[in-house]
Amino acid sequence: MKKKNNNLNNDITHTICGEFFPEIYPALRSKKWSRGMEDPLNTEMRLFCSCTRWAFNRLQEDKSREELKKEGQQVFGLNVRYCDDAILKGRAIIESQKELLKMEIEETKTKLSRAKKKLRQAEKTLDKSVEKNDPEKIKNLKRTVHGRKARMKKLSDKLDELKVHQDNGTIPTVVFGGHSLWKKVCKGRIPIEEWHKARQDRLYSRGDKTKGGNPNIKISEHDREFFLSVTISHLSEQKGTDKKDRPIMTRAPRVEGRLWLPDKYRSKVYELLLSRAPYTVELIKGKDDRYRAHISFDLTPPDLITNPDYGYLGMDTNPDGVALANVGYTGQPEPWAENFNVSYPKALHKFDGEFQVKIHPNGFLYIKIPELSYSCGYRRTYLIGVLANIVVDIAKALGKPIALENLEFGRPMDTKKKFNRMAANFPFKKMIEAVIRRAFKEGVGIKQVWSAHTSTIGYWKYMEKYGITIHHAAALVIARRALNYKEHITKELKQKVQVFKEKLNQKANSLPGEGRGMTRKVKQMFKKLDGKILNFNGLTRFKQESFYSVWHDLKILALSSR
Repeated sequence: MKKKNNNLNNDITHTICGEFFPEIYPALRSKKWSRGMEDPLNTEMRLFCSCTRWAFNRLQEDKSREELKKEGQQVFGLNVRYCDDAILKGRAIIESQKELLKMEIEETKTKLSRAKKKLRQAEKTLDKSVEKNDPEKIKNLKRTVHGRKARMKKLSDKLDELKVHQDNGTIPTVVFGGHSLWKKVCKGRIPIEEWHKARQDRLYSRGDKTKGGNPNIKISEHDREFFLSVTISHLSEQKGTDKKDRPIMTRAPRVEGRLWLPDKYRSKVYELLLSRAPYTVELIKGKDDRYRAHISFDLTPPDLITNPDYGYLGMDTNPDGVALANVGYTGQPEPWAENFNVSYPKALHKFDGEFQVKIHPNGFLYIKIPELSYSCGYRRTYLIGVLANIVVDIAKALGKPIALENLEFGRPMDTKKKFNRMAANFPFKKMIEAVIRRAFKEGVGIKQVWSAHTSTIGYWKYMEKYGITIHHAAALVIARRALNYKEHITKELKQKVQVFKEKLNQKANSLPGEGRGMTRKVKQMFKKLDGKILNFNGLTRFKQESFYSVWHDLKILALSSR
């Protein structure tokens, strides 16, 4: 069950995926709307998708929703609710594209600045090779410079195009059916019929509280079996008009059939039907001609069973698992209870070490699932779900809410291969969302905090003090940050920096060597630190946690000494 969480304090949307098996079709076929031997359900899907594309284009011409509803019924033969749903879907696409346009402009600017920097570096290296008269290097570097100039021109043109859209209030071209699929059609890799099929493969209907569910796509239950009936509105015919000159239509026939749902969600859907709460259904036809039903409904948050006055369970997310820190209200780690243990998941028994837990008695533990760092698809999603369940169960046992870091990577920049690889293999967003969803369901509180310098602070202040790994130390900092504690520069930390400085000082008779002694970069860093450390404790919390604070310099110092 997928659950999308936009706001932890408001309702959360649950989506259950099932499968629809149409069994009873209307005997009628519309000569006006049907194509050949097309069945009525596929005709309705095609008309709805066409109406969505039409509404998308008309909305960009500043036409009103009411105008489009009246016109859409005549053009596509759909009822007023289907037309309205298609208009709202078209509007949602426009709004999302406008948001993406802002992000795309910012990212393209960043890519362009990096491309310029790389071009300058390549040109410098080329000039040095010309001075040394190295023909082979010169040849390779000329090719590199040419490629980077082309890259810079491409990004510059793209940025100009995006800015024109922003200035004019328009959006870039949207390809319904998928841009990548359309490219394959253009290259002749797939037939155009496959792309057409992808453009007309869904039917969407919103729920209505006043109607007690969903008027167009209804779910029903009989003898512990679920059924779905889909309104085929294009088969409805006009039989007159009312006093306000609105058309009066005949009752539309329906396509009916069984609805398969996963066993663990059947009781939830049954409760939904009994409460007559509204639910949204999106029917999607796959490449295998099977109909998937996505049923979405809102649930109100349950009562919280955790209390932040007891402290927080800090969680540091890593590619192969999570580090946890049991932190009390004083901001110090609290030891685990005598009978504390982490239950082993029943399904993880394929090989030894598939699920590893290392518990430190002073209030830290690390849950490691090695397969998480390299598995993909449904397997990774399942492992993340298992991990989320365990973390939430621990928080419930402690009675403490969970403190999470809010990592914002943005979209990967294609000018840094190392970052792209790291971001692609680190399912941070999935892990955080899984924990939030499970915590919401179980009534466990969640607090997300600013993630800057958590590992650096843990490395310099707590790792050696408690004899723990850097991940445990970062989890401790996250929990302390959730409790609104400041991280001061202590006397011990000043002494540690001084010892660090003395170790790097070269002896008078020592020869310079790679990675030995104090480099110019490190000397400059120590000069910066001497001034920043004196004033750090008097700064506001916002300035202490800002990106270019003293912790940024300490991070560079630690990395430069490796």
